[in-house]
Parts: sequence; C-alpha cells; structure tokens
Amino acid sequence: MTPRPPLAATPAWRAVMHTAGHRCQCTGQCGDPHTRGGGRCDREHDGHSHRRGGGTVRLLAAPADPAQLGLPAHRAAALPAGELAAWCPTCHDHTRKTAARAAEAADTSADALF
Repeated sequence: MTPRPPLAATPAWRAVMHTAGHRCQCTGQCGDPHTRGGGRCDREHDGHSHRRGGGTVRLLAAPADPAQLGLPAHRAAALPAGELAAWCPTCHDHTRKTAARAAEAADTSADALF
C-alpha cells in the first residue's frame, strides 16, 4: 500500500519522504536510542504508533538540524528539501524541546558573564 500524503503535501514534503523511505529519520536526537529500529526510529508514515491508542503516524518534513526546529513555520517551509528530514511527531517534539532547553541554557550562561 502506498503511503497517503497529507492534503497540503508539497514537492519538498514528497522529496523528503522519498529520501527517508517514508520512515522517521531520527537517530537518537530525541533522547531515545531507538535500539529496536537499529539506531533509527522505526515509525513509518501511515503506520501505527507503538503505544496503545497512539493511532496512525503522520510524518512531518521539518528542519534536519535540531537547532532549527524552533524556526517559525514560514521560515522552516522556505528551507530546501535537502535541509529537511522526516520526523514522527514524538521524535520531533522531544528533539525540539531538547534543542530549546539547550539554547536557553546557552543564553543563560552568556548572561552570567555580565
């Protein structure tokens, strides 16, 4: 069965999913070592979540660089497909939060100098 793209699928989304094989490209940036998937998240677009009641997985095309996951949507959408990766919602959220905390910590330590 061919995975169904979202209604607003763009050529960039399609290119990212094709490159990723319609599988989340997280390799542990979220904090999970993904041992069951051989070091890469095993969630696939239109697949099922591993948790009870998790529902169907819908992958996102978002910045590959975790530091850029906090970009406003209009700036992230302007990135070329080569700078995007396929993320499942869980890995995306955990990686984005971890990157935001790291950025806050860096800002706080810079302020401590003055």
